[in-house]
Order: sequence, then C-alpha cells, then structure tokens
Amino acid sequence: MNRSDQDYLWLTQSRGHRPLAYWLLLASFLPVMLGSVAFVLHSWFGSTATANIPLTRGAEVRPSPTSSQVSLRQRVEALQEKARQDSQPVSDGPVALEETGAGADWNEMPIESGDTLSIAFERHGLNYSDSLAMIRLPEYGWRFTRGLRAGTTLRFQSDAQGHLTALDYPLDKLRTIEVRENNGTYSAELTELEVDRRIAYQAAEIRGSFYGTGLQAGLSDNVIMNLARIFAWDIDFALDIQPGDRFAVVYEELIRDGEKVKDGDILAAEFVNRGRRYQAVRFDGGDGDANYYAPDGKALKKAFIRTPLNQFRISSHFNPGRRHPILNRIRRHSGTDYAAPTGTPIKATGDGKVIFRGRKGGYGNFVEIRHNKSITTRYGHMSRFAKGLNTGSRVRQGQVIGYVGMTGLATGPHLHYEFREHGQPKNPETVRLPGAPPLSADLRPAFDKLSGDLLGRIEGLSRLQLAYAAPESEPSE
Repeated sequence: MNRSDQDYLWLTQSRGHRPLAYWLLLASFLPVMLGSVAFVLHSWFGSTATANIPLTRGAEVRPSPTSSQVSLRQRVEALQEKARQDSQPVSDGPVALEETGAGADWNEMPIESGDTLSIAFERHGLNYSDSLAMIRLPEYGWRFTRGLRAGTTLRFQSDAQGHLTALDYPLDKLRTIEVRENNGTYSAELTELEVDRRIAYQAAEIRGSFYGTGLQAGLSDNVIMNLARIFAWDIDFALDIQPGDRFAVVYEELIRDGEKVKDGDILAAEFVNRGRRYQAVRFDGGDGDANYYAPDGKALKKAFIRTPLNQFRISSHFNPGRRHPILNRIRRHSGTDYAAPTGTPIKATGDGKVIFRGRKGGYGNFVEIRHNKSITTRYGHMSRFAKGLNTGSRVRQGQVIGYVGMTGLATGPHLHYEFREHGQPKNPETVRLPGAPPLSADLRPAFDKLSGDLLGRIEGLSRLQLAYAAPESEPSE
C-alpha cells in the first residue's frame, strides 16, 4: 500500500459506535451552551435598543429591568416606553442665551506681537470683513492699524456666525473706544470715566541726573518729561543741568474709587538752574488751549525749541575758524553738530515751510525750513527724510522731518544744524529765541490771582526742601 493510500484509508473505514459516556457528557454541557447563546442575543438587542434613544437633560432615569426579571420581549417593550416618556418636553420656561447661540457674552482678544487686526480676528473666529470695517471707521480707524499695540486686550461680542456686534478698545485706564453695530453699520465713540482730581506737590535737589532725581523724589516718567518740556525753551536739559540745581512742582493726580489712576497736568513749577530761577504757571484763557506763562504773563513757549534732537552729544560747536576734519583746511562751521545714532528722529525746531528737501553737496540729505521773513533753519547729513515731507510742506514745531545719518561730508552719524537770521548763521546754542505773544491785558487779573496762589505753594514747598537738604548745625557747648 502506497503512502497516498495510507493517508486516505480512514475514509473507507467504518466509524463504529460512540460510548454511552460520550453522550452523557454532551447532554450535561448543552444547557450551558444554550444559555450563553440566549445571553448574547439579549445583550445585543438591549444595546441596540438603548443606542438610538434620545436623552433629554433633566429627564428622570429609571432602573432598567434585568434578564432575571423579564423576558427579552418585555425588556424591549420597557425600553420603548421609556423612550416615549423621554421625548416629552422637560419645561416650557425660557431657554438660556448660551444655548441659542445669541452670543451675548463678552470675550477677550489679546493683541500679540506681530498681530494685525485681521490676524487677531481670525484667531478668535471673527469675520475678516468686520476687521476691514474697523480700520475704515471715521476718526478712530487708525487706532486699529498703526495705533494697535501688542499687549492691548480688546473685548468683543459676536454672533454664532462670527459676525462682530460690539467691541471695546481700552486706550488707557480712563478712555475706551466703544464700537457698536446698528442696522448693519458700525459707529464708534470715545468714552471717558469720571475721576476726582487731587493736588500733589514735590521738590528735590539734583544730586545725579535730573531724571534719576525725579524718580527718587517719587515723580512718574510722565511728570518728569512734562517738567522738562515746560522749561525746554530756556534750559537745555542735556547740557545745562548740574548738581545743586533744584526744582519744585505742583501737579494733579487723577483718582477713581479712591485709587490713583494716572498723573494729570502740571499746574505750576519752578526750576533753579545755575543759580537762575525759572517759574511757570498753567493758564487757560478760555479758548481751551492752555499754555505756561512766567509770573509777568510772558509765554514760556518760544517760537523755537533749542535743539532738534532729544538725545545727543555735541561733537562740534559753532566756530567760524574751525579746521574741517575731512578737507583739512580752515573752513567756517556755521552750525552745531549733534552726534547721535543713525536713525535718531530729527525734529523741526519751529513752525514753518520746507523750502528745500533733497541732496545738497557736503550737507548730504538736507532740509531747509523758512519760519518767517527773517529766520531759516537747516538740517544736514540725514540718513533719510520723513515720509510725506517734500519741498513746500508745512511743518509744526517738534514734527519729525528726518533721521540722523552720515550722508555728504561726514566722519560719523550726526546732525548738522544751523540757525540763520537774514541769511547770516547764528550760534544755535546761544542765540536768543523769539517768544510767543504774552497774555492780553483783559486776562491778567485772572492769571495774577491763579499764579499768586500756585507760586505761593511753590515758595513754601521750596523752603521746606531747602530746610530738609541743609546740613544740621553742630550743637553748641
């Protein structure tokens, strides 16, 4: 018999009879097997029935019958009855706003570094077209473009489709731009919180820098800078300040809910520089344009500021007999050179009209401004001009007209500044600057009353400061 026949021999052989024990063992396992099948069917029908039953919040959940209590058919009937009960409404009362998508909640929108308004809107699921509507708002649209600053947090409301319905833009602790939608259009207005005003006083003697002394005296950056601006026409705060100079200031603090929110205006101030006393009083003649005046009613504001840069060092003074550093020959230096980093903003020293803007020989990039019939100022070696500045442009005192550079004949970045009267160069550091008109005679009585009160407080404050700063005398024996 070959191997193939051996492998299939069992197909031709009879099987014989199973023993009795085999059938008894099979009969004992049969109930267990049938019970398992029934359990699986029950579990499948039960799971399928409950998976499609909608549940409503607040409905009562009743215990389900178990397989030991009811049959499979009864289980299904019970679940169907429960579904009919759950489909009934829970309450006829009003529905909460957050479930209707009405969008009445205020949300915060932090402005991050590098953000434009449209990027911030996209991050918060708002429509791009609404961001365009913000920047097109009359009067306030620029606040959402070049006025948008990282660290600001806007507040907004929107509907379920991401359509902006309201937006608040806080400018500071007191002022907010409120944008609201009405009939498909946006309108904006500036709102300002009401505050109380409190008078504050401070005096100090300069030991190091003016700025550092001001901080040590408890003045804020804002008050220190405003104090410097008030006297900037008479005192060069970069060059003239020295130890032993003194100042006293009376100013407002703005208070809300018992806490200081910010500093207000300086009401009166005194500065003693190199032994010479300067005093200033803030006065509004009724036209809403307050200015600072000396006790005799003359305006402190001059038609010109002394220097066209905020930060600098003088690298070359006015000198008719100076030897030129590049040409190496005696050549009149008709102005003052202010060394400063490239890109430092250059300010017009007075109101006027630009009569030249362009390249001019050794001056490099050059601007000349005519201020009146007799006075012109010149600015040379600029790296670039201010955007929009052209020959014929009108400029205001303090307006940026360009940026420090080293174009033309220059050995380093600096500004060459000239002050000319009737075409003749004058020393910018010492020339007497023309002043603004004094107070009219009809305003003097009101001004004299106000200045007498405020300067009296300054006088008392200065005495206290001098007494505090004076060294204690040795006790007598």
